[in-house]
Amino acid sequence: MRLLTASLLLAASLTAHAGPPAIYDEGADAKAAITATLAEADKARLPVLVVFGANWCGDCRMLDATFKSGPSAPLIAKSFKVVKVDVGRFDRNVDIAERYKVPLKKGIPAVAVLSPQGKLLYATEGGELANARKMGDQGVLDFFTQITASAK
Repeated sequence: MRLLTASLLLAASLTAHAGPPAIYDEGADAKAAITATLAEADKARLPVLVVFGANWCGDCRMLDATFKSGPSAPLIAKSFKVVKVDVGRFDRNVDIAERYKVPLKKGIPAVAVLSPQGKLLYATEGGELANARKMGDQGVLDFFTQITASAK
């Protein structure tokens, strides 16, 4: 009985410390993911939205949630092919952000919009989404409505 109780306590403890599910794949090959997404985008004739962020970032989590079920979800789904790039603690995939002129030190989440051929169409340059939680669903929708218009 003691063993069962100890096992249940250990399982409960591990579950409590697991935290929220990861929204960024920390082990992904970001360059390969972007290449694959560009191929999908070319077939669909849509631009690619590269979202730079990290699992520890509350604003990144909010942006991810609004992409999935918020008012921005339909706009994002019909207007872009999306690829998420984990930046860790600003020690992962920094070269990719630099390639697309996204200054991560201005804050995350940050985005770059690429043509299906990989040409940079837009990049956040001043931490425009770094306060996504304060922007709220409507602010995020307004931001991406403008970006979508400029990406065409």
